[in-house]
Amino acid sequence: MEKKLPQPICGQEAVNLLNCVSESPFDQEKCMRLLQSLRECVLSKKVKKFSIPSDGHNHEDGAASESKRP
Repeated sequence: MEKKLPQPICGQEAVNLLNCVSESPFDQEKCMRLLQSLRECVLSKKVKKFSIPSDGHNHEDGAASESKRP
């Protein structure tokens, strides 16, 4: 049985944008739409900052963190 890892907050949106900017030819309009999508996700989920795990195996911290407000 395969263990399913939790998806980082706004992780798919971030990956989509990174892949877009690395494509050739560069499609600026597409990347701007993906940037807007990532921005909307960040605002709705209250993401403070993104980080990339250093060892590649620590998926518990995720790629983004939510703000914790009382």
